[in-house]
Amino acid sequence: VQLQASGGGLVQAGDSLRLSCTMSGRFSNDYALGWFRQAPGKEREFVAGVSRSGRNIRYADSVKGRFTTSRDIAKNTRFLLMNNLKPEDTAVYYCAADTLVIPSHCSTKYYEYDSWGQGTLVTVSS
Repeated sequence: VQLQASGGGLVQAGDSLRLSCTMSGRFSNDYALGWFRQAPGKEREFVAGVSRSGRNIRYADSVKGRFTTSRDIAKNTRFLLMNNLKPEDTAVYYCAADTLVIPSHCSTKYYEYDSWGQGTLVTVSS
């Protein structure tokens, strides 16, 4: 599966952004989809994820209540809606697919995802 993330940009604290992850190569419900981010000098961290079944959705504590993941099956696209952005949300954001997973599982470990798109930069100014 090939993934392409887009939608990043420069915003002010409190603003919103919607990231998109367009996928090709496999059906949109054939893998778990995760969102990760990596800030300069920091390790890649889990942000949000959805299991293959779509019923297990997980968020990092730092984004709960602010970020929402969704999908458009017809367009084979996943979204990460980010509200009330904070300067600490500044990072390169990646989407990744976990194709070797049971339907109910949603991993928070980046090394369990086997396909990655290139990242999109989100910069939040204070």
